[in-house]
Amino acid sequence: METELVELVGHIIDSLTLAKILDVILAAGADYQIVEFEIGKTNVDSSRACIEVSAESRDALELLVGQLQLQGANRAARDEATLVVCDEDGVLPEGFYSTTNLATAVLHGGSWFEVTNSEMDCALVVDDLSATARAVPMHAVRAGDRIVVGFEGIRVEAHERPRGANPFEFMSSEVSSEKPKSLLLATVAERIREAKRSGGRLLAVCGPAVVHTGAAPDLARLVRAGWVDVLFAGNGFAAHDIEAQVLGTSLGVSVTEGTPAEHGHANHLRVINEVRRRGSIAAAVADGYVSAGVMYECVVRGVPFVLGGSVRDDGPLPDVYTDVVQAADAMRAQLPGVTVALMLASTLHAVATGNLLPASVETYCVDINPAVATKLTDRGSHQALGIVTDVGLFLRELVEHLGA
Repeated sequence: METELVELVGHIIDSLTLAKILDVILAAGADYQIVEFEIGKTNVDSSRACIEVSAESRDALELLVGQLQLQGANRAARDEATLVVCDEDGVLPEGFYSTTNLATAVLHGGSWFEVTNSEMDCALVVDDLSATARAVPMHAVRAGDRIVVGFEGIRVEAHERPRGANPFEFMSSEVSSEKPKSLLLATVAERIREAKRSGGRLLAVCGPAVVHTGAAPDLARLVRAGWVDVLFAGNGFAAHDIEAQVLGTSLGVSVTEGTPAEHGHANHLRVINEVRRRGSIAAAVADGYVSAGVMYECVVRGVPFVLGGSVRDDGPLPDVYTDVVQAADAMRAQLPGVTVALMLASTLHAVATGNLLPASVETYCVDINPAVATKLTDRGSHQALGIVTDVGLFLRELVEHLGA
């Protein structure tokens, strides 16, 4: 049997991190022995576990150690990272280290270089001159960049839930339709207040259902009151938000009466066409064509937004990024300072945004379909907490809690 010592440090018991690590080992058909275990005396003290992991082959062990690192378990050995110079733009060396969204550091030249931007599915580029390491998406690497390969010399920190008295501490599952919604919502509101008091930024990620459920006016109030600092969405959300304000329908259905409008199926096309005629959403606001709504408030309040396109978009609106790589880069540019993210009735944009967010960003996924929140966590956004409810009811009550 091949063996390797891994180390786990932090609030590994109450966060169930240790249990997850042991489950991963057994699920891989491997074995373990806990050789050291130090338990923190209070709820603010860290615990530490040193685990000897055994597998039938070196290849199986290396694969398992890589999986354990996704949960925050690091090799106990402190060998330096191996760096390979990239020889072609947009192409990584073989065996490159693929990042998680956990806080990460690289051991190089006898010092730990903290990764300045935690993002999953990237490479690690080390710069000796600035003594920094950064996560870089594949398309952005350049010839001459020094890339970390293999798993040696990498340290990650296990993700931890917000501590203190809050309803998340007594919920054993991350996604459930049976959680006390009012209590959860009150806690989310308080976390938002705390983030804003600390100088953090709130990101809202919106799907078209925000408009369809009649929640757009409540979201607009949050933008107007200064709670929302940046907004990510697709062409559909922005088009239907403008349609609701200009023509009083969403996807051709009256937002006040809930009945289909005559020839309403083309309403979103007509407003998209008028915005295209003016050249941008900001121009449509400036000339009075758009005089209310979420997009209107974003323009008036100077709240940046990124609209990422898809192959099924109508139009699209002139502000939409039709190149998905450019859209992702535009989203990355808006993430510094974001400490709380609200995923509001969005599947594709929620997952896309989750791929970009560090695990340190408190992420709340609000959707009537519990599978959306599950999908988000399954794809690596382990910090995401699911609130299974109608997004319209959620935003209405959130406005009341925040006094927007």
